[in-house]
Amino acid sequence: MNIFVCVKQVPDTETKVTPTADGNYIETSSIKWVMNPYDEIAVEQALSVKAANSDSTITVVRVGGVKDTESLRTAMAMGADESFLVQTDDILDPYATAKAIKGAIEKSGKTPDIILTGWKAIDDDNVQVPQILSHMMDLPHVSVVMGFEQNGDTITLKREVEGGTTEIYDVTGGCVVGCQKGLNTPRYPSLPGLMKAKKKPLTTLSLDDVGVSSADQKVKYSNFELPPVKPEGKKFETDDSNRADIVKEVVGLLRNEAKVI
Repeated sequence: MNIFVCVKQVPDTETKVTPTADGNYIETSSIKWVMNPYDEIAVEQALSVKAANSDSTITVVRVGGVKDTESLRTAMAMGADESFLVQTDDILDPYATAKAIKGAIEKSGKTPDIILTGWKAIDDDNVQVPQILSHMMDLPHVSVVMGFEQNGDTITLKREVEGGTTEIYDVTGGCVVGCQKGLNTPRYPSLPGLMKAKKKPLTTLSLDDVGVSSADQKVKYSNFELPPVKPEGKKFETDDSNRADIVKEVVGLLRNEAKVI
């Protein structure tokens, strides 16, 4: 069974993010990068599938800069067998990213039986790459998956929808699955796993290798800026003589300035 997992490196949630001088992206030189948390869930699910199908291989794919391969090494330390990095310092939009992943999967020479992804990335929150990839690969796609059960060639997937409702899908053959929190608990890489990861194959490809050009970039990014600084809160001193006036003023501020009532 050929299992593929798509991972993305995202800024650590405690990292202070600032726009670049030209406003076309964020300053990345001092950012601490981590694997997207939903992608960690996808890696763990791949390991569970492999445990139930001993002849399986897990291939991890990432699109991004070659400077830091932390996410790929982490995935292999968790138990993945090999990884592919599509190297680019450009900021790709979801369409170009999905096409790069498709090209890397094809370069591996394996036909995917299942492609696992996080249902979204926590940095841009686009929620598009898995869907576009499934369309390009001509594979069914189920996202926000919180339940996964394999029975022979059929995979039963439970997904969360609004209102607390759960949908259940039976999928046969190859598919793309977007993993949601609650599906599993990702393991920590062990020390032996970290040592083994250094010896596992990591193949680097260029955008040309996977057939991606500037024409595939459908979205251009510009005018990144920080949100406005919150104004300081207002304090009011009250006593029996002015309490009614203060309440009236506070209500007016909540209605006219804060616009919360």
